Amino acid sequence: MIQSCLQMNKILKIFFFCLIFTPLIAQKSNKITIYTDGKSGVRQAFGIEKLSESLRSFGYQIKISTNDFSQAQNNDIVIRKNGENLLKIYSADTLLIKKKESYLIQKTDKKPFQLIGKDDSGVLYACLDLANRIKENKKIPQELSVTEVPEMVLRGTCVGLQKPKLLPDREVYEYPYTPESFPWFYDKALWLKYLDMMVENRYNSLYLWNGHPFASLVKLKDYPYAVEVDEATFQKNEEMYRFLTQEADKRGIWVIQMFYNIIVSKPFAEHHKIKTQDRNRPIIPLIADYTRKSIAAFVEKYPNVGLLITLGEAMEGAGQDDVDWFTKTIIPGVQDGLKAIHSNNEPPIVLRAHDSDAPRVMKDALPLYKNLYTMAKYNGEALTTYTPRGSWAELHRKLSRIGTVHVENVHLLSNLEPFRYSSPDFIQKSVQAMHNVYEANALHLYPQASYWDWPYTADKTSQRILQLDRDEMWYKTWARYAWKSNRERNEEEVFWQNHIAKKFGLNENQAKKVLLAYEETGEIAPKLLRRYGITDGNRQTLTLGMLMTQLINPYRYSLLNLLYESEAPEGEKIIDYAEKDWKGEKHIGETPLQIAEEVKKHAQKALDAINSIDSQSVKDKAEFERLKNDVRCYHAMANFYAEKALASLDILRFKYSNNVHDLEKALPRLEESVKHYSTLTNLTKDAYLYANSMQTKQRKIPMRGVDATFIHWKEMLPVFQKELNRFKFCIDSLHHVKSDKKAEIQYLKPAEISFISKIDGQYLSEKGQTLLSDTSLIINEIAPELKFLKGVQFSKNKQILEGTKLEFSCKIPVKVLVGYFNESQQMYSAKKSIFLPKPQLEIDASANNYGQSEAKITNALLAGNWGSVNIHTYTFEAGANTLTLGKGVALVLGFVEGKQDLKVFDAGLAGNAKNIDWLFE
Repeated sequence: MIQSCLQMNKILKIFFFCLIFTPLIAQKSNKITIYTDGKSGVRQAFGIEKLSESLRSFGYQIKISTNDFSQAQNNDIVIRKNGENLLKIYSADTLLIKKKESYLIQKTDKKPFQLIGKDDSGVLYACLDLANRIKENKKIPQELSVTEVPEMVLRGTCVGLQKPKLLPDREVYEYPYTPESFPWFYDKALWLKYLDMMVENRYNSLYLWNGHPFASLVKLKDYPYAVEVDEATFQKNEEMYRFLTQEADKRGIWVIQMFYNIIVSKPFAEHHKIKTQDRNRPIIPLIADYTRKSIAAFVEKYPNVGLLITLGEAMEGAGQDDVDWFTKTIIPGVQDGLKAIHSNNEPPIVLRAHDSDAPRVMKDALPLYKNLYTMAKYNGEALTTYTPRGSWAELHRKLSRIGTVHVENVHLLSNLEPFRYSSPDFIQKSVQAMHNVYEANALHLYPQASYWDWPYTADKTSQRILQLDRDEMWYKTWARYAWKSNRERNEEEVFWQNHIAKKFGLNENQAKKVLLAYEETGEIAPKLLRRYGITDGNRQTLTLGMLMTQLINPYRYSLLNLLYESEAPEGEKIIDYAEKDWKGEKHIGETPLQIAEEVKKHAQKALDAINSIDSQSVKDKAEFERLKNDVRCYHAMANFYAEKALASLDILRFKYSNNVHDLEKALPRLEESVKHYSTLTNLTKDAYLYANSMQTKQRKIPMRGVDATFIHWKEMLPVFQKELNRFKFCIDSLHHVKSDKKAEIQYLKPAEISFISKIDGQYLSEKGQTLLSDTSLIINEIAPELKFLKGVQFSKNKQILEGTKLEFSCKIPVKVLVGYFNESQQMYSAKKSIFLPKPQLEIDASANNYGQSEAKITNALLAGNWGSVNIHTYTFEAGANTLTLGKGVALVLGFVEGKQDLKVFDAGLAGNAKNIDWLFE
């Protein structure tokens, strides 16, 4: 009994001791000291702040100390940069973190954390990594060993200060920084949200795209009238630019300002009575001086902001002008700015290999300026393949081997918008191709969709959705593989399933189904464009469909061969497949028939997977329903294209067989195609505001998009229905109408004009006529429709050296017929042809300013041994006009009245088979 009482007394003493001292013990264990050297910069400070916030959210008291690290206890955190002469709590393998931004985290039981970064950014990322682990696991890990080393030097995203439509009285890319045009630019909370997304995903560069930003951001003593915004707006711009660059720097993000060349401000142009931009204008001292001083003022004001340079589009493509402009205007401008602030710290300059001979420019520039980078588009303005090849791959490798960092530009994604896209498998393989095929080491990423409508998506909702929210997985996926591309596929599937499960509140099996839907739909748009498309550029909106004439006669629509030769696996176009099939020749590589079957299978797998999940059980029901609807849209689109492509093969067979039965075989498939498009229209009717965010005259496929027309599926459905009805009518006519009567020739009616500038001479549109004034080149054959027109002679040598300029006047609107030689030309090629390149919207946004982008009459003329010529038309209003063409040989074949409707056709003088576009027009 006495013994029991003694034991009870002992227990009570222990109880009361614990009751009194447990809070103190708990309080002591809840204290964490973060040790630094006291010299941390803004990036370390930001990282420590975020780590402290994470710890405080779980009840820990945080103390920041600069005392001796040897006092650190269990769960304390020691933060330092590699190479600093600081006490190591225990041995750490810092040899693994030699590369910039790399870091190491180590923790063993009863020991403090050790966070070691190679530099300030490495420390920042280490802090954020640990903060995220604590947040995810809801506890402090007691055993941890992490080493992270980035593969890509630059990992960046871009935001465009550009809009879906042109501003009044402005040309393409001309958008001053104003609250009226870009209210979001002045939203600090939105910028902080975006920058936080970037640092969370370890992006380290932010590109701001604009045609001519300088007149919104700096003032010039010599050109005070050049400023494009009022004083209040100018001050707001200054404040926002300082805010943005400072907040970006805290997060380890380098801001890079992009601009096009050569563009000048509108007030400057009006003051000097010149155009804001003119692709064919030579470099003149006035514009060079203005641009150099604009750059100098910008560098003086924002010395830590990089510059992204586009030499092409607003000045003539590859040539000496590119070299001169970069080395004699841009680089000296940067150097002038540095001199003004007595700095030798060169800000980085990134040179785009767009419509320029970048290797040649870099060769001349590197002796003048060392901190140079290069950039080129990964798959043009789309996403088509992770097996790039051909001449485009060679250009990337050539730039990568210069010795500077080469940046891969995932640009515009015109074939993906507006539907959601996040295929980890496709993206991982694409990043691996950047390394293994292109030998590049940096990433520049566009928004997944609606670039021109930033910050919003095209979703039709009561409150507009931010791209930042909807497409978070797009940004996360590219960032993950830019940091480290070679990750095990099985582990990646688990990672993304967990991410999806967390986002939508799904179980493991459901998340697996959603990931499958992402992966399967991720193959559809890339395969469709690379096997059926006209271009990789944003003049084509893939999700709106394609006309049958675009499938069976793609060269009429200025087919971009680069798409098939470099941005797709080896394979065949629809027209090539049909010809080989008729001739009984062996098919090569990826075929249109194969893709039709594959995209249908991808779409069905995705649809079955997503439909197996009950939306009622998900966390974000509204967004999940939108995702599910997108999968249904992919299914309808894939079947639309598949059926139409299969129909096109039967139709092309008729071209060779002249058997109406081939057309009858195509009819059911075309009918099915229209049914699927009707389904697509219904799915998008209340789901999307538009398909494409660029809504200007530059968009051409499937229909011309001037003044925001043909931007929605409901506008295209009647076009496809009309196409089907015409086809049915033609089949019926072929059955019942028998006639050997030859079609009547529709002669072009010449327009009366008066020449203002002196011409070398004129020629008639008939055999034997001399085309150029300084050669013996003659007309071998010419389309009879041109019989009554008179061409204008020019000097071949002068055209090559100076370009073509023709001044004339007319009393009524006219169209000038310009002939382009059908030489096989490589975009961005360093090899200079004597011929003027045909208008290409892929590299020249002004290539349709006069309605000239598409050929009206193909193979209209045979010129000596120089081959065939295609005719494009330039439209001019009544009055005095100037036709200005770039350097290279071209023909001016005559003038016709502007109101005359030119039928689009192939004259067939190059031995082409018959034209069958009439079946649909």
